Amino acid sequence: MLRIVFTIIWLVLSVWLLIWVGEGLFGVNQRESILPFSGEDTLGAPIMIGVAWGLLLTFGGTMSGLGRRKKVRGEAQIGVGRIVEVSRTGLTVNDVPQYDLFIRVTPRAEQDFIAQLRMLVEPSDLGALQVGLPVPVRYSLTDQDTVELADLNDPVVADALLAWRIERGLIDPRQVRARTTGTQVPASVLEVRPTGQRREGQSELALRVLMAPEGAATWEAETTVFVYPEAISRLQVGAPIWAFYRREDPQTIAITIEKEAAR
Repeated sequence: MLRIVFTIIWLVLSVWLLIWVGEGLFGVNQRESILPFSGEDTLGAPIMIGVAWGLLLTFGGTMSGLGRRKKVRGEAQIGVGRIVEVSRTGLTVNDVPQYDLFIRVTPRAEQDFIAQLRMLVEPSDLGALQVGLPVPVRYSLTDQDTVELADLNDPVVADALLAWRIERGLIDPRQVRARTTGTQVPASVLEVRPTGQRREGQSELALRVLMAPEGAATWEAETTVFVYPEAISRLQVGAPIWAFYRREDPQTIAITIEKEAAR
């Protein structure tokens, strides 16, 4: 309701200002204007209305939805997106600039599509929203123009992204059981070699890793992993990583860069 009220008031003020400017351009006597609040004071009203219009655009827009990100309506799905464009809108609220993000979303089963996300971004957070970076998103099946950034710390989001990787063939079928039901332990990279395979914008690496569970003997194992180009630097020789394995098959492992919460 608040959004509708602010939008109506802003539109009424916009129409008032457009008519006032049009009358001035065509030489209409402003004292005989069709607009309310006209008469002897031909400048006071336009100035006050112009100030009100600007305040609504700057502050009211954030409250009404004009200056904030749109919410996904209806049943939301979770997918992976890659940022294809980042541009300033020119609006700033409390010294925080607003940006338009254009994201190419890759759903689990449907065709890719590009959606727009308008949001306020702190300068310190802009580095995480660069062109080419992957981001988890929520989207609607009925309104693909609107997306939200999803929280990777949400277990539902993490499970959906894992299912997306499995369905897209980004996890070797032999690794699925280890990745979904195995134990996560610290490990480190001993050897890394690109295989030349690419899928979904990711490159496949063949790794030899040192498994190092706490309080237990270490062992070496070989595996493969698909990663985005931006993450390859985090899988160099000596890099600490995390790996999943099942006790009955310690040589079949699946790796990840981040530690995950216990299931």
